[in-house]
Amino acid sequence: MIVVTGATGNVGRPLVQTLMAAGEQVTAVSRRISAQDVPSGARYRQADLAKPDSLRPALHGAEALLLLTSPDFMANGDLSDVMNVAREAGVRRVVLLSSQGVGTQRHPSDLEDAVRRSGLEWTMLRPGNFDSNALQWAGSVRTQRAVAAPFGDVALPAIDPADIAEVAAVTLRGPGHEGNVYTLTGPTPISPRQQAAAIGDALGESVRFIELSHAEAREQMLGYMPEPVVEATLGALGAPSAAEQRVSPDVERLLRRPPRTFAEWATRNTAAFK
Repeated sequence: MIVVTGATGNVGRPLVQTLMAAGEQVTAVSRRISAQDVPSGARYRQADLAKPDSLRPALHGAEALLLLTSPDFMANGDLSDVMNVAREAGVRRVVLLSSQGVGTQRHPSDLEDAVRRSGLEWTMLRPGNFDSNALQWAGSVRTQRAVAAPFGDVALPAIDPADIAEVAAVTLRGPGHEGNVYTLTGPTPISPRQQAAAIGDALGESVRFIELSHAEAREQMLGYMPEPVVEATLGALGAPSAAEQRVSPDVERLLRRPPRTFAEWATRNTAAFK
C-alpha cells in the first residue's frame, strides 16, 4: 500500500488518481479530507504531519510514503518525528516532495536531512516553480483580465503539478530510485508576462500584464508565506541562478515524454480564470 500525504493539493490529488488508475492500494491523507476528495476505492484518513502520532492509523500496512509538507510545517513540525513513526509502522520507502531551492541553497535542507537520517529507502523530488502558482492571479484575471506580478521578463522553467504527480508515482512504485535526487522542471523557461499571454490565449481574450515592484510583491506574499520563504522566493524569481533557469532532463527521462507546457496547463485550467 502507498500512503500519500497532502492528498487534496495540486500534486497530491492527481497523484492519488494516478496510483489508483495503476491498480495500487492507496491511502490519501490530509488534515481535512472526505470521500468526495478521493477516487472510488481509495482509503482516506485525516492526519496532521505536525502531530506525527495522528499518522499511525494511516500507515498500517504501508510500504511506501509520499511526504508533502504544508508551508507552515517548518514552524510547527519535526520531520524526524514523522520518520520515526513511519519506520515503526514498517514503511520501507519514502519519497519527499522537496524544493529545487534546497539544491541551490536558497532553502534549508532540514526536511531532506531528516529523511536521509531515517534509515529508510528515500528519493528526493526537487521541483522548481509550479505552473499552478498562476492560480494566484485567477481573481484579477476574472474581474479585470489582468495579471500583476514582479519581474515580468525573468523566465523560469515552471512545471505542471500533474507531471510532478506522475514522477512521484514512478518513484513510489518502481525500483531503482533509492538514494536519487530528481530536479523537476517544465520544458522551457517562461516569464510572468508570457504566462499572462498564455492564459489570455487559453481564454481567447487579451490579458494585461501589470508589473509589481519588489516591495509590493513582498507585501502580498507575506499574507500567505513565512518571511524566510518570501525572501528566498523573491530571490529566485528576481535573480535566478543559471541552475534555476536550466531545464532539467529528469522529467522526460522518468516519464519517457517531454514535460507539459504552461500553455497546456492554462488550457486545462481555463475555468479558474473565466
